[in-house]
Amino acid sequence: MSNITIKVNRLKKYYQVHQKEPGLSGSIKSLFYRKYFDVKAVDDISFEIKEGELVGFIGPNGAGKTTTLKVLSGLLYPTSGEIRVLGFEPFKRQPEFQKQFSLVMGQKNQLWWDLPAWESFILNKEIYEVSEDKFQNTVSKLSEMLEVEDILKIQVRKLSLGQRMKCELIAALLHSPKVLFLDEPTIGLDVVAQKSMRDFIKEYNQEFNATIILTSHYMIDVQQLAKRVIIIDKGIILYDGLLEDIVKKFAPHKVIKVSFRRKTEPDELKKIGEVKESNDLSAVIEVSSKEVAKKAEQLLDKFPVEDLTIEDPAIEDIIRQVFSKATA
Repeated sequence: MSNITIKVNRLKKYYQVHQKEPGLSGSIKSLFYRKYFDVKAVDDISFEIKEGELVGFIGPNGAGKTTTLKVLSGLLYPTSGEIRVLGFEPFKRQPEFQKQFSLVMGQKNQLWWDLPAWESFILNKEIYEVSEDKFQNTVSKLSEMLEVEDILKIQVRKLSLGQRMKCELIAALLHSPKVLFLDEPTIGLDVVAQKSMRDFIKEYNQEFNATIILTSHYMIDVQQLAKRVIIIDKGIILYDGLLEDIVKKFAPHKVIKVSFRRKTEPDELKKIGEVKESNDLSAVIEVSSKEVAKKAEQLLDKFPVEDLTIEDPAIEDIIRQVFSKATA
């Protein structure tokens, strides 16, 4: 039996957009004759995701990430292509399918603003036909994992953003979905709340073997949660593979961060590699991965080094490089 949970084959989602000429004359003209053009939100993409995988789905604004998730969850009808999630065609919106997935959007709320989160949980319990025992056990377990046991009966409007997002997650997971689409779940949260959310997502994935697609503009979310990433831009997949492989492929260099015991001349450091940052007592130098050991040894031999670390370049810089090469 196949363990492929999500299968997307040549998915396209195009929108027809009206193009109006400027000014009053353009408005009058558009009453009788309209020009349309296609916006290719998603343009012929294909991928498969196995059961239990947690995949980072990343790209700039307007890349097609949210559109793809909406098609996979059945909110949008595809222009063309074959889509299967848990063996179902999402756009048919069969009850059997809807009870097995959940879509969480960081900028959308499903909780009732003037009621405690607990009341929304009860509503979702009835919608998804969850038994009383399972409901109580699930809420207890999830609220303990997210550390929100003491706020479930407080009005949602009185909760912080981080507390609301945790309650949003509980509401989305009451029916124990096998597939979870997370669209910017940490957006707007402070660093403490972001880490708490990441820890929960990772734990939920491991404990329940849930298949998860995660979009986020915070690269640390992707780095700490996903081994595999799909990079999309302008509706087209640019990369699909392991995150560690993209570092090797698009960043054939390392970053040496060094601090000195006394003042060092920047011109001398240029002999080591490309100096990205420097002041009298510290520097950041970019060198080839193949020569990093040799260059580090030269620094230690020829300079008054107090401390030295070797790091991979920031993942944000690597992704930026992927986009720039695709544009070129």
